[in-house]
Amino acid sequence: MEKILIIDFGSQVTQLIGRRLRELNVYCEIHPFNKFPQLDSDVKGIILSGSPCSVRDENAPKVNLAGIKGRYPILGICYGAQYLAQNYGGCVNASIAREYGRAMLEVTDAESPLLKGVSRSSQVWMSHGDTIACLPLGAHVIASTADVENAAYSIDGEPTYAVQFHPEVFHTSEGSRILANFALDICGCSGDWTPASFIDTAIAEIRAKVGDDKVILGLSGGVDSTVAGVLLNKAIGHNLSCIFVNNGLLRKNEFEDVLESYKDMGLNVIGADASAEFLSALSGVSEPEKKRKIIGRLFVETFDRYARRIENARWLAQGTIYPDVIESAGINGTASKIKSHHNVGGLPEEMNLSIIEPLRSLFKDEVRRVGRALGIKDELISRHPFPGPSLGIRILGDVTEEKLKVLREADDIFIRGLRNYSLDGNKSAIEALAGPGAERVMSASDPTIEAHTLYDAIWQAGVILLPVKSVGVMGDERTYESTVALRAVISTDGMTADWVHLPYDFLASVSNEIINRVRGVNRVCYDVSSKPPATIEWE
Repeated sequence: MEKILIIDFGSQVTQLIGRRLRELNVYCEIHPFNKFPQLDSDVKGIILSGSPCSVRDENAPKVNLAGIKGRYPILGICYGAQYLAQNYGGCVNASIAREYGRAMLEVTDAESPLLKGVSRSSQVWMSHGDTIACLPLGAHVIASTADVENAAYSIDGEPTYAVQFHPEVFHTSEGSRILANFALDICGCSGDWTPASFIDTAIAEIRAKVGDDKVILGLSGGVDSTVAGVLLNKAIGHNLSCIFVNNGLLRKNEFEDVLESYKDMGLNVIGADASAEFLSALSGVSEPEKKRKIIGRLFVETFDRYARRIENARWLAQGTIYPDVIESAGINGTASKIKSHHNVGGLPEEMNLSIIEPLRSLFKDEVRRVGRALGIKDELISRHPFPGPSLGIRILGDVTEEKLKVLREADDIFIRGLRNYSLDGNKSAIEALAGPGAERVMSASDPTIEAHTLYDAIWQAGVILLPVKSVGVMGDERTYESTVALRAVISTDGMTADWVHLPYDFLASVSNEIINRVRGVNRVCYDVSSKPPATIEWE
């Protein structure tokens, strides 16, 4: 299968390069710079990513391009562009002022294959502290900005290109065109990687990997584990056993509802109630990472107990997707770890199961497209993402049964409200949800889902219980009760997100219902932070 390799130097947005290529139906793989893969006939080109490091640092990440540069098409992005300059006869200097944000790119070589069809002047996104002062040997400038002369260049006589800006981010208005020129024209990719082709490949790989062994899958009711379950079921059938763990941190009625939803899907599902064990272990624990790790450890231990009851079980399947991986681990310290994820941290040594993660290379919207290709009903495919640690990280501070009860009721009111607020596919109403960034909302929602309600139009929503109490007046009496925050975002893959401009009448109605019906809450706030700088979840 033809592919483009993305060499990751540690940028937090490296995965966006992969996402843009996938949108072009081009298969790609992301590899750490220090684990350069063996090149084979399927490799059509190589992209060098950005990095938080400077190429001038003594310990800057390096990669050996001997026998590669000049032979394979290469595109250097930001750090990648500087790396090519620094190591092939050019020079990189520290900038007097770091350049972050929008800039206008002026094309100086309209004949360049990389810039074919790109406007003479267009917006790009810069994010660098160094400047390419002189180009590598044999190179010439193909585009500049007002402050950066060598904003893009190519090397004569070989298919090597470099850009100082980030074509993968939304703010580069014609970035997708530039990546398409590289992948489809310069590299010659056919652009035929589709959900259907992924399914065929994944099923073959699963069968080859597990053979006749039995596999246990953790179901959560979410999109990722559901798609993983159906995919595994197609590959190995009766050798798959699915376990849905009640960790005591689920939404209102979720344990019962999820088990009911799987009854007609042909999956062998076992319900495991370990709620008391989870709540006991979390008692008095307030630190977010510690809570995540406790939940992850008990999650794995619960599976271990059930695995021992299933003869010949050798594998633990998980619905891990790529954003889980990229946010959970850096590349030898070059990428900052944002959070741990219990699907990613590995298994304890004493556990007798190996891990299989059939969706590990997919972004969320790709998982949904694969799910539809598998014939999974839309009510499951269109569910919002829900964090693995569940409500445990939506209660800031320690977790108690009383707090869970308050949060469940408030969350149920919010989610039901989103599902009941009709948009009837009204494009102008949907666009208004993104406020000034209205042009983003149509690409932010999965285009295969028609937005009939607020729930359909947004990416993820939930309620957070804050460790804050405030004074209120209810029934002519003074109250001193809890505060909850509503969170709703628009995104494509969970790596970046914008807050949703929910209608005022909706916010007023939800706030009123929560305060009137949820005992213990007298104040409701709405979170208007985007990611970055914030994250979608508060912990």
